[in-house]
Amino acid sequence: MGLDDDIAILAAAPVFELFGRDALRLLSFAGERRLLAEGELLFARGEPSDGGYVVMSGSIALTSTRHDAPPVTVSRSSVIGRNALFRQVARPADARAREASEVMRVTPSLMSRVLREFPEAAAAIHDGMAEELLSLVRGLSGVRERLVGLAPRKR
Repeated sequence: MGLDDDIAILAAAPVFELFGRDALRLLSFAGERRLLAEGELLFARGEPSDGGYVVMSGSIALTSTRHDAPPVTVSRSSVIGRNALFRQVARPADARAREASEVMRVTPSLMSRVLREFPEAAAAIHDGMAEELLSLVRGLSGVRERLVGLAPRKR
């Protein structure tokens, strides 16, 4: 894969889609690559994170802590561990390659560096996360209204 391919993959990934070309170029050069064989474990549930991952090729199965939940498969341009891009967290799932795959690890220190060097990227992430939070609050308010409507009325 060439630099332009890497930048295109990163530009299509959630969070990184907000970055300009120069910020994506820095991520492409500084991100750590890892090749995974089919069936190889990327990380295990409960482990402390060492960054987030962007799937560059192949596919990764994420197995939840809920035993009744089916695995979720992610592929090219997917971000695994968005919170782990910013801070260390416990991994909530196992991540295992479904086929030969390549991932790029983005550590919190790299993410911090990119956001310092490209403040417009930091502002875009802030705005995007604020919009997501607002959408979540609106959704929860709608659920609350429906639940209140279902409650038996006192006489």
